[in-house]
Amino acid sequence: MTATADPAPQEVWETLSQAERDAAYNNSAAIGGNEGWAARRDELAAPYRAARPAHLDLAYGPKPRMKVDLYPAADPAAPCLVYIHGGYWQWNSREPFAHYAEGLEQAGWSVALPSYTLAPEASLTEIVAELGEALDWIAREGPQHGVAGPIVLSGWSAGGHLTAMLLGHSSVVAGLAVSGVYELGPIRDTFLNAALKLSDDEIARLSPLRLPVVDKPLAIAFGTKELPALIRDSRALHAMRTEAGAAGPLIPVEGADHFSIMDGFRTADGAMSRAAIAILAEAKSRAEAA
Repeated sequence: MTATADPAPQEVWETLSQAERDAAYNNSAAIGGNEGWAARRDELAAPYRAARPAHLDLAYGPKPRMKVDLYPAADPAAPCLVYIHGGYWQWNSREPFAHYAEGLEQAGWSVALPSYTLAPEASLTEIVAELGEALDWIAREGPQHGVAGPIVLSGWSAGGHLTAMLLGHSSVVAGLAVSGVYELGPIRDTFLNAALKLSDDEIARLSPLRLPVVDKPLAIAFGTKELPALIRDSRALHAMRTEAGAAGPLIPVEGADHFSIMDGFRTADGAMSRAAIAILAEAKSRAEAA
């Protein structure tokens, strides 16, 4: 790995130009063709969502983006994947990710997709708090919508970070963090901070790699064609959790990049669907052994 591609260790990061620091976290520029991927994603999501209108746009809080879409399974007691969208905490919403519920729907699960207020309108502290409210709401109100089973929390990119941050929520039994950023210090030195405006306090409180390990099963997935910074964070978080004796595998998805890894949610036998099913089984096994 070159110094340009890999922002760590710190002494290397400090030698990089602004352009090199920005490139270390710019997934779209690194992969190319993101516009085509997003267009295809939107084309698939819209009909999936439109065909399942019964439990959409449910407000879990007072702000306009504090809404959740629920896709209940036939069995209300079925497991529920709560999926948090990515976009570096400042782009996207739940709607274009609707079709990624398809794989676990095929497996008999419920799926919930919350949105949240984006930066700069909300700080990262506020975003984490909003998603905590979403989980509170799903646990409290989900049963009346046919969602009453154990919750596996998942998310991609920024959603992977938010999954790691909210793994300790009382309603969550296990997690699947996909292609996440788990150390925020370098983010402040990139183009991403124009909207985020991260403070020293937020970097300390909201970097999973700086926090005590939550002793719940967490699968950590990344594509082998990800940016090195994201691969490094994923490996570091798994190593930290392993040292602490916390459960959960590291899942490198061979040949996947930051965007194509999401295809693993499209079918019941996709890599991400299988990872969610497996991490729930691990949580159940641990609970039975306790």
